[in-house]
Amino acid sequence: MTGSSLEVSLLRDGGQSAEAVAGELAAFLGDAAATLEIAIYDLNLTGPAAEAAKAAIQAAAGRGVAVRLAYNVDFPDPLPVPPPAQPDTAFIASLGIPVRPIAGVPALMHHKYVVKDAQTPGAAVWTGSTNWTNDSWTKEENVILRIRSQALAAEYRRNFEEIWSTGRVELSGKYDLAPVEVLDQRGPVRARVYFSPGRGRRMALLIADRLAHARRRIRLCSPVITDGPILGTLAEMAAHPHADFLGVYDRTQMAEVMAQWSVNPHAGWKAPAFRGASEGLRFASKVTTPYAPGSVHDYMHAKVTVVDDVVLTGSYNLSHSGEENAENLLELRSPALADFFAGFIEQLYATYAADPVTAPK
Repeated sequence: MTGSSLEVSLLRDGGQSAEAVAGELAAFLGDAAATLEIAIYDLNLTGPAAEAAKAAIQAAAGRGVAVRLAYNVDFPDPLPVPPPAQPDTAFIASLGIPVRPIAGVPALMHHKYVVKDAQTPGAAVWTGSTNWTNDSWTKEENVILRIRSQALAAEYRRNFEEIWSTGRVELSGKYDLAPVEVLDQRGPVRARVYFSPGRGRRMALLIADRLAHARRRIRLCSPVITDGPILGTLAEMAAHPHADFLGVYDRTQMAEVMAQWSVNPHAGWKAPAFRGASEGLRFASKVTTPYAPGSVHDYMHAKVTVVDDVVLTGSYNLSHSGEENAENLLELRSPALADFFAGFIEQLYATYAADPVTAPK
């Protein structure tokens, strides 16, 4: 990492190579001196990117770093949208480090973070929306954050220990954490992390409340928008707009969700709420490849909400299942950082608003 305590990589469909992202990961892992805790939902790399990631992990273990890796296996019924890919267990086993499969039932282990040297002054966290797959690194919109902070690293490690020690996600994240100050090249940032499922409902209500009380601008991107408080707030905003709004979602995935809602009597209100929000607010949407075994995964996968000068981002989709999964959400307060992320979403909006197909019905 540079002199800044916070660095951001914004991935775009076709905007970077898998080898380039693998290089960023290898650089982050490369100066680990004591410990590495890796919690990764989907790990399925091939080719030079796989070789680079494997070499970096094995090199760390070879120089005496205690490396552990937890990954998701199995998944709930009904399947989430999109259904998850199977992790490459042969590749994971070949790393030669302690690993632990985490049961994805009743909810997913959906994290994508690395905690480095948590108990040292050089502690840092790699987190965001980005899985470790070639498609995640080349075909999807995604966010990677690297934050040097011993306080934040301690909280991520605490979360990892909960999951590692039990092999399950249900009891993790049941604590409230104080904000910490980190330094971004654009200026100081006040950061706070939340973990679900322990604080899943609070995460959803936090985003809904931010949206409801926006004064100037809202910039939002998420693969799906299904969480009740958030969806209801957006529908209300469409009827009574109060801030400049731009949003982006994955049209294919939302069409699949709408089909599920049509046969779910408990979700009858959500389809009209989403139609009202997506038609009444300025939304663009990316048409992606429907899930099938072996198909390309080119999802609009970034999860970012910008409200005025606050950024909310991490592994958490704006979904009800996200409240129950093991997820993490960073609340970052910084005018300059909010401008930076808002610019990213505005670029995505400009790209996908050019597609004239209407929102899913």
